[in-house]
Amino acid sequence: MSRRNKPQKRVPLPDPIFNSEDVARFINRLMRRGKKSIAERIFYNSLNIIKEKIKDEPIEVFQKALKNVTPLIEVKARRIGGSTYQVPLEVRPDRGIALGSTWLIDTAKAKTGKPMEEKLAQELISAYNGEGAAVKKREDTHKMAEANKAFAHYRY
Repeated sequence: MSRRNKPQKRVPLPDPIFNSEDVARFINRLMRRGKKSIAERIFYNSLNIIKEKIKDEPIEVFQKALKNVTPLIEVKARRIGGSTYQVPLEVRPDRGIALGSTWLIDTAKAKTGKPMEEKLAQELISAYNGEGAAVKKREDTHKMAEANKAFAHYRY
């Protein structure tokens, strides 16, 4: 373990349309093989689909969907005396947003038969309404942490 000071946290530039860092991070997670313009097109087209389907503001739909899938606690494996325990830990806000956006993108990718814009829009709408696979993943994570709270004293 290095004793030097920690590296500075790099924050991406806010996206040009909504001027939001969360949107910029989401687009960066959506990006594959450095194709940022394709990731931006997919994201903004999915927001346009959301605008057609729901009459709410699409950026608010995105922010509420992200808030609905952001976990508050998670479990980490901790090895103590030859046995491994699942220890519940609180999630830092930046890690929670990272996990939530990754879950949204992964569940959208897992669907088949439609373009990515439509799949992402559908997943964001369902997360906005508090349902869908990404919200279920969050609930499962919280249930797992609740079931293992007896091992919370092994926290580090």
